Amino acid sequence: MPIGKGEKEEAFALHTINYKKGDILYLYTDGFADQFGGPKGKKFKYKQLNELLLNHANEPMEQQLERLSTAINNWKGKLEQIDDICVMGIKL
Repeated sequence: MPIGKGEKEEAFALHTINYKKGDILYLYTDGFADQFGGPKGKKFKYKQLNELLLNHANEPMEQQLERLSTAINNWKGKLEQIDDICVMGIKL
């Protein structure tokens, strides 16, 4: 669902989440998952991104940033970046 004008025009819903100190909230755009690369030139995909985040969630935030940067750079290789990439992790 786009935030601005787009094809879909559905209402947004307000969600409340319960959390405890130390939980991490990850917010990201589609740019990381949609990046082409890898051995077959395919998209990175959300499943692989979510697994990457979960596998490194217990590491310090700075190290998580390094792991994400390394993963996407290795994935895209010499291919051009096709979209903006934004991943934000907030430790609560």
